[in-house]
Amino acid sequence: MSMFSKILCPVDFSESSTAIAKTAREFAIKFDAEVLVVYVAPSMIQYEIFDLPAASLPQLVGDIVSGAEKTMTEFVDKHFSDVRATGKVVSGDAAEAIVALSQAEKADIIIMSTHGRQGLNRLLFGSVAEKVVKTSDVPVMTIRPL
Repeated sequence: MSMFSKILCPVDFSESSTAIAKTAREFAIKFDAEVLVVYVAPSMIQYEIFDLPAASLPQLVGDIVSGAEKTMTEFVDKHFSDVRATGKVVSGDAAEAIVALSQAEKADIIIMSTHGRQGLNRLLFGSVAEKVVKTSDVPVMTIRPL
């Protein structure tokens, strides 16, 4: 039984996600582990900042989630074709969702980037990695993308 049999790999499909995927895949090969790749779509509350009409929000989040699911399938096929990997799209606060998922899925390690998208998103969501490191029960390996 390897010490890392399940790896949680949060991604945001930005360029830094490719580097993270590469590391997670190498871990999966070395430890014969499975990888759960996760994308956290922002929850509706996070969009209220933009002052969008409330009625359009469920539709908006729904569209984002279904778009992300398609992107996730392509991402997993491209970066994890030779290891056991599954993709999952959830919505909510990124750090909270990542930690909750790691507990629910009994992940042994979280491998993630210290930051993803730049600009407004970064401003809104703060440092997700920092929050995950502080609240996770399992080791978190953070990689600073170049």
